[in-house]
Amino acid sequence: MKFLIKILQGSLIGLGAVLPGISGGVLCVIFGIYKTIMELLADPFKNFKTHVPKLIPVMIGGAIGFLGIANILSVLLEKYPAPSVCLFVGLITGMLPSLFREAGEQGKNKNSYMSMYVAMGVTFILLVSLKVFSVEITPNFAWYVFCGFCLALSIIAPGMSFSTLLMPLGLYEPFVAGIGHLDFSILLPGGIGGLATVILLSRAINSLFEYHYSVAFHAIIGIVIAATIMIIPFSSFVVSLGSFVVNIVCLAIGVVAALGLDKFNQKFEV
Repeated sequence: MKFLIKILQGSLIGLGAVLPGISGGVLCVIFGIYKTIMELLADPFKNFKTHVPKLIPVMIGGAIGFLGIANILSVLLEKYPAPSVCLFVGLITGMLPSLFREAGEQGKNKNSYMSMYVAMGVTFILLVSLKVFSVEITPNFAWYVFCGFCLALSIIAPGMSFSTLLMPLGLYEPFVAGIGHLDFSILLPGGIGGLATVILLSRAINSLFEYHYSVAFHAIIGIVIAATIMIIPFSSFVVSLGSFVVNIVCLAIGVVAALGLDKFNQKFEV
């Protein structure tokens, strides 16, 4: 039963890694396996024998969720962009209570909240600037390396959704489509970027959370809130009454699903 639950958790982490606005790292934290992953990445030789067996079912599930959802996600975003994003926004909103609970696990103070507000403000400024200046680029090998960097960062830095940066740049849809179709001209540079990120940053981020847990985690929450607000398709709510109702229903389904997932996880701690 525990093995199957871990596969399910891994599938959701893989799914969260490619869904817009959701961070696979956030789900790792919620499922209680983030520390294990970061300890393994920070010192793989020392922790290989003790940590890898624990993560095998999670990795199996992660591959299933990551590859299995990419094609479906590409179709949904193309045919039903607004309802899909509203569902994702609902999922993130429903995860916020568990995020705040995890952030306060080692206590919190005024610096914790200050870091959250600063991170929220900086993220708003960055994303609004990208929209105002209509920044969009042509995908190529170097940019897909950047996509891999963002994807890996969304795992090792909880709350950092790679779609947050890629969607405003016009890189998200081609990158996800490439994953879904197993396009190695996209997978190869993405893999290079992801591997380099893990090698260069995992130890530093692990240390940051080890010594400044509350401040770092509240900063991540600030990023999550700002990024989530920025991807809400506000204009689609006023297109018609039907569109408004569908969006609200999708938001509600996302919130309920996330809250239910959190309760399930608390009941079956593994």
